[in-house]
Amino acid sequence: MFRKSLTIRGFKYQNIPRFIISFRNPFRLSCHFSTACQLEILASTKPPKLVPEKTAITEDFCGQILDKYPDISTLKRLHSKIIFDQSLRANPSLGIKLMRAYAARGQPGMTRQIFDDIPERNIVLFNVMIRSYVNNQFYEEALNIYRNMSNYRINPDHYTFPCVLKACSASEDLCVGKQIHAVVVKVGLDLNLFIGNGLVAMYGKCGCLLEARSVLDEMPHRDVVSWNSMVAGYSQNGRFDDALGVCREMESPSIKPNAGTMASLLPAVTNTSHENVLFVKEMFTQLAKESVVSWNVMIAVYVKNSMSSLAIQLYSQMEACGMEPDAITVASILPACGDLSALFLGKQIHEYMERKRLQPNLSLENALIDMYAKCGCLSSARRVFDEMQHRDVVSWTSMISAYGVNGQGHKAVALFSEMLDSGLRPDPIIFVSVLSACSHGGLLKEGRHCYKLMIEEYRIQPRLEHFSCMVDLLGRAGRIEEAYNFIRQMPTEPNERIWGALLGACQVYSNMDIGLIAADHLFLLAPEQSGYYVLLSNIYAKAGRWADVSTIRSIMKGRGIKKVPGVSNVELNDQVHTFLAGDQSHPLSKKIYEELDVLVGKMREAGYVPRTESALHDVEEEDKENHLAVHSEKLAVVFAIINTEPGTLIRITKNLRVCGDCHIAIKLISKISQRAIIVRDTNRFHHFQNGLEEQREAQKRSMHRCHQRQSSWQWLMQLHFLWAMPC
Repeated sequence: MFRKSLTIRGFKYQNIPRFIISFRNPFRLSCHFSTACQLEILASTKPPKLVPEKTAITEDFCGQILDKYPDISTLKRLHSKIIFDQSLRANPSLGIKLMRAYAARGQPGMTRQIFDDIPERNIVLFNVMIRSYVNNQFYEEALNIYRNMSNYRINPDHYTFPCVLKACSASEDLCVGKQIHAVVVKVGLDLNLFIGNGLVAMYGKCGCLLEARSVLDEMPHRDVVSWNSMVAGYSQNGRFDDALGVCREMESPSIKPNAGTMASLLPAVTNTSHENVLFVKEMFTQLAKESVVSWNVMIAVYVKNSMSSLAIQLYSQMEACGMEPDAITVASILPACGDLSALFLGKQIHEYMERKRLQPNLSLENALIDMYAKCGCLSSARRVFDEMQHRDVVSWTSMISAYGVNGQGHKAVALFSEMLDSGLRPDPIIFVSVLSACSHGGLLKEGRHCYKLMIEEYRIQPRLEHFSCMVDLLGRAGRIEEAYNFIRQMPTEPNERIWGALLGACQVYSNMDIGLIAADHLFLLAPEQSGYYVLLSNIYAKAGRWADVSTIRSIMKGRGIKKVPGVSNVELNDQVHTFLAGDQSHPLSKKIYEELDVLVGKMREAGYVPRTESALHDVEEEDKENHLAVHSEKLAVVFAIINTEPGTLIRITKNLRVCGDCHIAIKLISKISQRAIIVRDTNRFHHFQNGLEEQREAQKRSMHRCHQRQSSWQWLMQLHFLWAMPC
């Protein structure tokens, strides 16, 4: 009734009764008060009682407003009028509508107050109260209301059970869900379509897929929701192929997959068969215009199945069709940009995120770090990392891994120490990244320390991934015997990655004895993996055992094992160009080969001699000198030189390891063309500039300093020994 304050002509008055202010003009005082003094005196007096003007509010009028779920302010004003109206207050229909309106506005507490104030309870009131809690994610409270129904001798009906089953599903309360199932069967409602859908969803969410399938099969009538519930059950439990199998069962004249089906598939998208990819594409083609969810699923399927080029093409089509990408779209497409080093598109997506204010978003920011890292843009990755409001272990892992694959092991270890100082507890995955960074950076001492820290301080039991990193760390440092002994002392059986790391080290350091042992294990564990045959062939070739080289190749031919063709990608003007070895399908092939011949001539003048032995262990199918010149990465580099301005940084991505010949050639090309060239293969990044590879030179300097320190220490020890000798 009192206005807190009012300012008139510079004077401020407190506690002024509202009735003395004109409703038409709030700054015009009533004519009964002519001076400020009189106003102050009257403001302190008790206002006279006013008779409010009666406004007729009918039940229909209130019902119409409540059915529209008004905003909370309007809702409370209407609620107050209903309370002060005796006839309206006693109306149970308005009470129910009030409960629904408050629930729709996220106010289950107010819904509960109204529920508690209604003396006569019925099944409708209980159902509305349960639904209010479920829709606002108060699942335990919903189940408590369900339990209290028996106290009022009210039996649940076919509206009650779907709601409480949804509460069981969301809270994964299998015990209560089974109890409800038993009651449903007892009262004869187990054949109800909506209850059946609720049971399928509940069992699926709780991981009881056999029970979910049993309920689905026993349902006399099924709609698309029934099938989608089963699809969701398989997806939530990581069984993508089984989920697609259910989608195939839906292909009938009456029931077809819809946008809800695609949404159910999204959480479980993973690597699958080519046939399944085509099936998802068929569903997408039929549903593409329905919602953004269909696009998200198709993009995710392409990315998870190493079809990044198709994913990027689809993303471009999405924008052309006027379909606006959401946060899930962005999180799905960023890994594809990283896989292909499509930095230009990645930056565009980053700008889109900022324009649409999709940040802060932890998963998107982590994906951005990973994308920039895979494109070799460590500064951009670090900028995103530093600007994050919140970081989780994944954020730190992504940044540490970025430093690791770019050969900056010292920065990776320093960042790991910074994370430990922040109080965040490391998980097993981040130790894999740290150990891998130490391996790529040649940091044997630091790697051993981190491995010991993981076991002794954080009590994390090493997994095969950690063992693999340690074998790789020792192998790269030339400690072949120690790496082999480490494998022999492992508490678990080593897998192909561990033996593969040892075999790779044996090839580098020409250790045939241990290399043969590693190869024997690999041929048992991965008999179809061509790379291991090539490595062993390489070891024999280095030792001059050409008969054994021929034997290995004959075995490969006899078993039908073919080498994986090398593929290199380079981005130009928002488009990714792909090259194979000896590729002549590109429109600019003639110009590329002409420029390559010129470059090879200049390289020979600079002392380049093709490393023909590279053809023996190269991952593509060239084994002659003239074939070395047309490896896919060389073609991609020359294409970029032709089509970009002088001085432009060149980024290449290859699906296999760069051979020794290409390594030397690209170093020389970087010097001749005055270009910085970054090549990412399956193993790491190679940064070439002015005829040098930055990381390798840094490692050499580090090793040289290490040897210098060792020599200085040995000299001091000798000096100490001489000093201690008697004269």
